[in-house]
Amino acid sequence: MSGETENRKLEHIKICLEEEVESSYTGLEDVMLVHNALPDLNFEDLDTEIKFMGKKLSAPFLIASMTGGHRDAIEINRNLAQAVEETGIGMGVGSQRAAIEDERLIESFTVVRDYAPNSFIYANIGMPQVLEHGLDYVEKAVEMIDADAIAIHLNFLQEAIQPEGEVNALGSLETLKEVSREVKVPVIMKETGAGISKEVALKLKEAEVKAVDIGGKGGTSWSGVETYRTSDEVLKEVGLDFWDWGIPTAFCITDVYKVMPVIATGGLRNGIDLAKSLSLGAIAGSAALPLLYPATVSAEEVKKSIRYFLKGFKVAMFLTGCRKVENLRNISIFVHGNLRKWLEYRGVDIVEFSQRR
Repeated sequence: MSGETENRKLEHIKICLEEEVESSYTGLEDVMLVHNALPDLNFEDLDTEIKFMGKKLSAPFLIASMTGGHRDAIEINRNLAQAVEETGIGMGVGSQRAAIEDERLIESFTVVRDYAPNSFIYANIGMPQVLEHGLDYVEKAVEMIDADAIAIHLNFLQEAIQPEGEVNALGSLETLKEVSREVKVPVIMKETGAGISKEVALKLKEAEVKAVDIGGKGGTSWSGVETYRTSDEVLKEVGLDFWDWGIPTAFCITDVYKVMPVIATGGLRNGIDLAKSLSLGAIAGSAALPLLYPATVSAEEVKKSIRYFLKGFKVAMFLTGCRKVENLRNISIFVHGNLRKWLEYRGVDIVEFSQRR
């Protein structure tokens, strides 16, 4: 099983690097940050720092869970970790299942803590593995990298399309309740591209989950990735049908932010997307695919990509008159298109929402 898992991880990285894997429409397209022509601020005085789960971050930005579990991931994760440590942000690792099953793969994850000793790092394991192995796998994932938190990822769309997918979700909520109460670090529930709704977030809150990474539609389509992998023609056609399945990122943020803290992931591609996500209610944002190719080159290339996100974010703060990150919640935004229709469907007062979240 471990060799099969390792090969699958390598295939995922290759597909993401070489093929078109993104879905369409994040909902952020339907948000306009209202320009402040007279911000009355000194750009150099802007403060992008936040405190996130007990750690200080230089900006509300994380590198989302990406890879690990195969030997070729060591260099990628080393470059990511070094860049994270030097820029003061945080990151998650890919699913640690393969390394729990095969100790020879542990270095592909431990390299992250080796090169980012002071950074916010979260561990990562899938819900199917938690259902099967319970607290044991969760604790092993946390201990492996001395993690500050653990993300339990919900990837049932991917599992349903994956030829070797695990599709038994029975008992998930009760298992989460047990794990959240016993594990020594905060639990983050993480979707992987199909989004989390308010109804699900309320159940997660009941299970004592501390934050959600909404992983909305609009970024990498894991149905799409698995479509490239399968040789089963029926499964391939079904995968194509579900390529754009899910709740768009912006819809998820507005749905969940009042329930619990939200990490906005799913198609964020620049600092404006990050600023829009926070203006809608997220406490931080993250991205993976834009950092993947740079991570195959060097830590310096990753840092360049991070600086691109953070510079754009700071410019967006400046041009909306925000000296601190939390001020983004109080700026005027214009919401239109399908996101506006979604808010109306959810019974949200658009005028009130547009002035203060």
